[in-house]
Amino acid sequence: MDLNLRKAILSNIATNDQSQLEATIVDAIQDGEEKMLPGLGVLFELIWNASDEQEKQEMIDALEQGVKKATAS
Repeated sequence: MDLNLRKAILSNIATNDQSQLEATIVDAIQDGEEKMLPGLGVLFELIWNASDEQEKQEMIDALEQGVKKATAS
């Protein structure tokens, strides 16, 4: 069976508007289910690929801060 996870995820969100995309992200994070991680990864990949170098650096900075906060406790 040839399952392309990226294509399946993109197909599921292809017609979503901004509020639906936001709800998808918020729900995935709030649920905390590991099965949602691939979908969040695909969404992050889309954001990353659409970002310029400054935006990418801002994401990396935010990620670094988030990792520090999450591992500080």
